[in-house]
Amino acid sequence: MGMQEDKELQEFRDLMKPPEVFHEGFGGMTVVGAIFMGFLMMPASMYLALMMGQGLGPAARWVTIILFVEIAKRSFRDLRQQEIYVLFYMTAAIMATPFQGLLWNQYLVQGPVAKQLNIAAEIPRWVAPPPGSSAYATRSLLHWDFMPAIILVVVRQALSRIDHFGLGYVLYRITSDVEKLPFPMATIGAQGSVALAESGKETWRWRCFSIGSMMGLIFGSVYVGIPALTGAILAKPIQIIPIPWADWTTKTAKWLPAVATGMSFDLGGLLMGMLLPFWAVVGSFVGLVVTFVANPFLFRYGVLRQWDPTMDTIATKIANYMDFYVSFTIGLSVTVGVIGIVKAIRSMKKPPGERSEFSKIFDINKVRGDISVWVGLGIYLFSTTCYILLCLYLLEGTFPIVFFIVYGFLWTPFISYVCARMEGIAGQFVNIPMIREATFILSGYRGIDIWFAPIPLHNYGLATVQFRQIELTGTKLSGIIKTSFVVFPIVMTSSIIFSQYLWRLAEIPSAAYPFAQKMWELQAFRQLFFATSTRDGYSPFLEAFSFTYLSIGLGLGLLTYCVLSIFGLPVLLIYGVVRGLGETMPHALIPQFAGALIGRYYFQKHFGKMWRQYIPVIIAGYSCGMGLVGMGAIAVALLSRSLSNLLY
Repeated sequence: MGMQEDKELQEFRDLMKPPEVFHEGFGGMTVVGAIFMGFLMMPASMYLALMMGQGLGPAARWVTIILFVEIAKRSFRDLRQQEIYVLFYMTAAIMATPFQGLLWNQYLVQGPVAKQLNIAAEIPRWVAPPPGSSAYATRSLLHWDFMPAIILVVVRQALSRIDHFGLGYVLYRITSDVEKLPFPMATIGAQGSVALAESGKETWRWRCFSIGSMMGLIFGSVYVGIPALTGAILAKPIQIIPIPWADWTTKTAKWLPAVATGMSFDLGGLLMGMLLPFWAVVGSFVGLVVTFVANPFLFRYGVLRQWDPTMDTIATKIANYMDFYVSFTIGLSVTVGVIGIVKAIRSMKKPPGERSEFSKIFDINKVRGDISVWVGLGIYLFSTTCYILLCLYLLEGTFPIVFFIVYGFLWTPFISYVCARMEGIAGQFVNIPMIREATFILSGYRGIDIWFAPIPLHNYGLATVQFRQIELTGTKLSGIIKTSFVVFPIVMTSSIIFSQYLWRLAEIPSAAYPFAQKMWELQAFRQLFFATSTRDGYSPFLEAFSFTYLSIGLGLGLLTYCVLSIFGLPVLLIYGVVRGLGETMPHALIPQFAGALIGRYYFQKHFGKMWRQYIPVIIAGYSCGMGLVGMGAIAVALLSRSLSNLLY
């Protein structure tokens, strides 16, 4: 029996239609907004990311837009929908904070994981200065020893600005114009910007946005405001709601051995469950339940051998990852790639009279401001070639160039298309891991430099969502291109200034930045764990990897796909189950599942199909409310810490 076409796909495609008239949206307001974001919003976002694991992100967008909408009103003019969306797009570019990555790099060199693995001295100088550098004693990024790393960041950021309009744009034309996929996540930004364009008018969008804003203000006052304010005056911040989650792993160890348990109480996760396609969330929860049942058996039969009852969530994840899931998850991820290939091949098997549909990608819609797909392909070829040359220079030609060619011109288009389809269908980012790691090992290269090189192994699937948003808001692509290049110098300047500022306030990580203090060790372990595989001597990764477990993951993923296909179940359920079987963190997935149930069986029952249009705008408003609280609280915290440093 063939796969049943999911009815939700067309529902999401019909949520919002592109307008008939398109405008550029770029102007003086964009430049002023970029300066405002770079020097006021960015430091708050960076601080929040270190403290709570999440920057202002979408919240910064809505706060900025509301401010400029109100300024425009007092100038007796209304901002166009396209001008609002350009501001929305601009904030995402500014929130990238590229130099904050240097704060992470310094931790890799100085942190306990690198010392434990005896790898710190081998990290190249163009990543961070070597151990013992005076830059670490003074906690200064503006030090000569950091110059190679700073130059590399600037070069990579410049390439990424150009690269954004390459293969990602071509894939958008294929998945949206030809395959007409729904892109459920694209409606959040699009609907939100439309709502703000209607501010002051009594419309359903503005009412939904206002409701979401109040929810964000109230919840954010407790979740973000209290910890940020108390952390400014106390040694340890007060958390009424646990951040980032409540950890119950040690308490449930007796009944659920080797299972990481806990709960995230972030209201945003509940709301996101209402937005995502229902069957995708259900599938993820089913896969999670399977791991809850399987892990105790794997422990009892000696597969998960490193776990013990004293381990918390982080330690449990590290132990299980090394024993089983590092290999098993690779197999599951390959399943997603295989499914994508099969579906792509099937989509090409159309009657001869229908094959001309593909030619639509070569059409240039002047109203929409399209660029030629040939230009997009040219940008992709240029940027990929630059990445290859940069890698050859940094590695001094010691790594085989054939791998770089395969990364950039074979694997990148494949995985980008698979991910673009997943974003278009289910609103979920997909990447097949371990391709980079496997090829590094098989290449025979010795050394760890390659693990930090800017290899041309990219996934442009997520860019298709952004291009779909641009279309839905009636914004010409030329306005987006101008915005991208205007914000570049602002981003680079403000990012290095405030990265330096935060590091001078306190060690990173430390008690002043609780999320970084709790989570960076796990993240550093996962990054450096693989790097040991190409060095001489003992390698923890090669010791842990098992082709048998990889095969089990691949076989189980394909079996699940086949069984669900036989019963004609929705395609979104299949992708969700594969995602959940990879031992997804339950802390965030459980609230998402609860939100999916509430949204489908309560709100959708009461509001009908309009609920699909309400919830994206509510989430946009919620992000705005959270951002307002976060900005206020974090401004006080930063000011307090600055004054205390001056006094002492």
